[in-house]
Order: sequence, then C-alpha cells, then structure tokens
Amino acid sequence: MKHLNLTYERLLEILFEVWSEKSSTKYSPDNPALGQCGVTALVVNDLLGGEILKTPLSEGWHFYNRINGQVYGFTASQFREEIQYKNILSNRDEAFADTNEQQYNYLRQAVINRVNES
Repeated sequence: MKHLNLTYERLLEILFEVWSEKSSTKYSPDNPALGQCGVTALVVNDLLGGEILKTPLSEGWHFYNRINGQVYGFTASQFREEIQYKNILSNRDEAFADTNEQQYNYLRQAVINRVNES
C-alpha cells in the first residue's frame, strides 16, 4: 500500500470525507480535523511511508508527517493559531497513544476504501 500515487490535496479531501466520531471522540462537523492528528499521522504513515513528527502545542502534542523530506500537516485546520512546527521525530507508539485500535482501524479502512474507489 505504500507509495500510492495520491496528491496531498486528494488525500486531504478523502480525510475530510471520512473523519467522524468513529475516528476521534473530539470530532465535530464544525471542525472535522479536531482530535484526528494521531490517528491520521498513523494512517498516512501506513499508506505513504515517511516519518511521524510532533510539535508541542498548548493542547498537547500535535502529530503530523514528513514524506520524502516534505512536511504534511493534514489536521492543521483544527487549530485557530498558526502552528510553529518543531519537527521533533516521533514514532507510531507515541502517535497511537493519541487514539485507540477501533479509531485507527476505522480510519485506515475508510481511507483505503476511498482510495480504491478512485
């Protein structure tokens, strides 16, 4: 599944379509990316490889991805303030502490299903 031919824009569009209360207990239709950073970073890492990074924010750690040297913050829209990315190397265990097995399995399968429909 790694190295899919997905643009950032298309993957972001898919994420907005499938994020729900099944992928984060903090989900809100007004702010779909809210609480989705850990689970999203894991799924993006599954599909596209790269590294999981983190940066400290007032709410706690914010997780995101670096793929082929490029930083991607798929869930940045959840925050009102601009993020000052520190690009601290993280890992799957730390990102997984921000989610649970059911949320991860749901989001992973929902994204894969949408990619396969394309």
